[in-house]
Amino acid sequence: MRHPSPTSAPPSTPDQSVAHLTPRHWDRANRLLVRKALAEFAHERLLTPEPVGTDRYVVRSDDGTVEYRFTAQVLTLEHWQVDPDSITRHRNGRELPLDAVDFCTELRGTLGLSERVLPVYLEEITSTLAGAAYKLSRPPVPAAELARADFQAIETGMTEGHPCFVANNGRLGFGIRDYHRYAPEAGRPARLLWLAAHRDHATFTCAADLDYDTHMRRELGDETLARFAATLTGLGLDPADYLLIPVHPWQWWNRISVTFAGEVASRRLVCLGEGPDEHLAQQSIRTFFNITAPHRDYVKTALSVLNMGFLRGLSAAYMAATPAINDWLAKLIDNDDLLRSTGLTILRERAAIGYRHRQFEAATDRYSPYRKMLAALWRESPLPALEPGQRLATMASLLHTDRAGHALAAALITESGLPAEVWLRRYLDAYLVPLLHAFYAYDLAFMPHGENVILVLAGGRVERVIFKDIAEELVVMDPAVTLPAQVSRIQADIPEEMRLLSIFTDVFDCFFRHLGAVLAAEGVLSEEDFWRTVAACAIDYRDRVPHLADRFRRYDLFADEFALSCLNRLQLRNNQQMVDLADPSAALQLVGTLRNPLAAWAPPVRGGTG
Repeated sequence: MRHPSPTSAPPSTPDQSVAHLTPRHWDRANRLLVRKALAEFAHERLLTPEPVGTDRYVVRSDDGTVEYRFTAQVLTLEHWQVDPDSITRHRNGRELPLDAVDFCTELRGTLGLSERVLPVYLEEITSTLAGAAYKLSRPPVPAAELARADFQAIETGMTEGHPCFVANNGRLGFGIRDYHRYAPEAGRPARLLWLAAHRDHATFTCAADLDYDTHMRRELGDETLARFAATLTGLGLDPADYLLIPVHPWQWWNRISVTFAGEVASRRLVCLGEGPDEHLAQQSIRTFFNITAPHRDYVKTALSVLNMGFLRGLSAAYMAATPAINDWLAKLIDNDDLLRSTGLTILRERAAIGYRHRQFEAATDRYSPYRKMLAALWRESPLPALEPGQRLATMASLLHTDRAGHALAAALITESGLPAEVWLRRYLDAYLVPLLHAFYAYDLAFMPHGENVILVLAGGRVERVIFKDIAEELVVMDPAVTLPAQVSRIQADIPEEMRLLSIFTDVFDCFFRHLGAVLAAEGVLSEEDFWRTVAACAIDYRDRVPHLADRFRRYDLFADEFALSCLNRLQLRNNQQMVDLADPSAALQLVGTLRNPLAAWAPPVRGGTG
């Protein structure tokens, strides 16, 4: 199995560490980020571009002294397709260079950036720019080549990050050396550190068909387990009193060794050293793919780095129920004929461990980042389930465009030999149908963004999809549904009028809006044909489940409009914790409505059977 390799050894001197920060790369990174800011802030109606001619617009600073002029097309779902090379910035008749930090400060009032949020947001913007400059310094990879690449080459080759968030690569806490070591785009293998945690403070849970000893032997091997045990006995400690926890190296050096110093001094935590396998960081930063033994599990680690509105820790309390939630969902899928027919599978989070620091727990509430500093979970690798001729790609790759502006999705369509509408329909049957059925049959919503979905490809065609990141993202939206006690954590009382936003916002607005624009820009498929195909898929699904007719009337997928839920507004309001985890729906920023692109193909209303 071929894996990506970094273009050079990690930088060894301070000046080499910032070699990617050149005027050329910085200027281009700023242009691309200002383009995204104009597009997404206009989409969220934070900005109201003023038309000044055919496809020409202007946005003015808060004080009216600075103008941003650009060419754009407004597409379906009020998607602003801004030409990055058309953007110019002017003050008093003089053209100025584009600068994303200046853009945010010049429009801080318009964007609602408070004095508390602004400096941290500007740091996130700067970090996002630095990451973009690094990516621009790498050799360009044509979309057609990346479309045929190895799973991990595609994972590390993604350049955009989240398609909606403007400040989407903040990673505050990483220094420049950390960036070169642990950023997914750096593509550098890392070895996880392992701690022994005293059983009085640690909780390990696993799937019903697994146990601790079996799991650790499979993940570490007898030789490493013996080495770790020898370290403990050498300190006069009994290995039977301890559980093993993998730790992100950054987390050890920057948090655990300092914040948990008392736990280390008392031998409640013992550092055992590196594990035997090399791993690659995934797009989610804190999750690692094992490249030494690719059929072993992913490892998701706590990482107290601020990125897109949250510190990316892992809750020790949440970890306890994680395997049970995954077992429950896997059984639900296995017992549902329609879900099985789509080929849907999940990457089960089969084991989890969390460490509870008693002093911090006594001093904080359950949502505090201090309770999320030391935990880990193991998620199945997708490789063992592949059939001959199949390969994998993150769904985020469907939105990827190369340096020349060519789309990876278009390259896959070309490789498949299928007409674009046929290719799209196969993808929708694999991806959209399971989401619709989960919602209409079970009041169940995933968080199905590009980084949480893996495509199983064969000859460029989407054969099926795999959902991951289950326990932290899954929600049953009806409090009346009876769930097993171990699974009850995923239940939330979501207001009726907001439930279908799990499709309208998470799928239509935050992914299909971008995919339809990418395919239209490439000349592969018109927007009309794109949304007609989505509608046809939804109608065919509805016709397969006549017993859910009342649910379709109650939650109308073809309604004329739906609420515009704004992600950037969440981050601009509070970039330390975007959402109150105790009441996630209450935090939503709803600003008017969007015209539903499926409304034009609304099917006739049918009678129901209850």
